Amino acid sequence: MVQIRPVDPADADVFTTLAIANREFLAPFEPDRAESFYTPAGQLSRIESALADPHVHRCAIEADGEVVGMISLSVIEYGPAQSANLGYWVAEAANGRGIASKATALMVELAFGAFGLHRVQAGTRLDNVASQKVLARNGFERIGVARSYLRVAGDWHDHVLFQRINDEWKPA
Repeated sequence: MVQIRPVDPADADVFTTLAIANREFLAPFEPDRAESFYTPAGQLSRIESALADPHVHRCAIEADGEVVGMISLSVIEYGPAQSANLGYWVAEAANGRGIASKATALMVELAFGAFGLHRVQAGTRLDNVASQKVLARNGFERIGVARSYLRVAGDWHDHVLFQRINDEWKPA
């Protein structure tokens, strides 16, 4: 069973353990991280920062009651855009079980439901086929390639951009 829930300061230790265990696995997809990122204080700071930011909604991904990753809506924008960016990762040991796909479905449901958004965007490196499949399974459409989109693993990388539109969106 997969579920998502808002991150909590009490999660700092589990996210520290996951960050250390998955450091090499996630390195090709993540920005360069300071050593403090791999400490309980660094994870606590990251969690508290997200909790204080109204433009970020970060959730723990749980599979069978165990935290196995994180999923976030960021750059949440209301007004004419009604949109957000989606990002996620799942620990290497939990990969290949449909967890990211289910967590993405749950986050999109939240984005279009409780958050009342019209559009969710996500980007993946060109070679991240697994993540592209997660997005496709969740009804995201490919909208193009952004050159030098994000600095990841020390270099600028092109990304495939995807979007999902809430066709049933109506203003409140």
